[in-house]
Amino acid sequence: MSIRHGLLALLTRGPRYGYQLRAEFEASTGATWPLNIGQVYSTLSRLERDDLATRVGADDEGRFVYRITPAGQESVRRWFATPVARADRPRDELAIKLALAVTTPGVDVRAVVQAQRTATLRTLQDLTRLKGDDERIPDAPGERAWQLVLESMILQAEAEVRWLDHCEEYLLRAEKAGSAAGTEADARDLAATES
Repeated sequence: MSIRHGLLALLTRGPRYGYQLRAEFEASTGATWPLNIGQVYSTLSRLERDDLATRVGADDEGRFVYRITPAGQESVRRWFATPVARADRPRDELAIKLALAVTTPGVDVRAVVQAQRTATLRTLQDLTRLKGDDERIPDAPGERAWQLVLESMILQAEAEVRWLDHCEEYLLRAEKAGSAAGTEADARDLAATES
């Protein structure tokens, strides 16, 4: 998700100032994506430059207040209507780390997998504890947003554990295939020296 579209979505609720946008963004995402206030103000400047938001003055405390423009509303509408492509998501650091571990001499890849599995299972337990047994749907939109984010995090952690299991099985099969290939090569070498 881009911060740009997140702030525009919040501005569809009405005029807001920077700190208010930051607090509402973090509340809406269950505080899983903390924003630096500098990011908020630099994004607001770009939104203003691109005519997607406009500064409408200041409140009683001197904070600049921004309002979404019609072009900004259209941008948010298109954003909500457009699916997120896998290519649009950030690179998966864990996949890159394991790919490099497999190709780097001297790295115990199974130990890397095990360390990650342990950490992911711990995270999964913490997230599941946060969710609790209460299956009711909260009344407040902010609580609903947090519940959806939390469930997404739980499902992602579960998927990561399954993927790590797959990686470990793959490594075992690769080791067996490598051992078998090595044994066949040794036998060929032995046969060649005996002839």
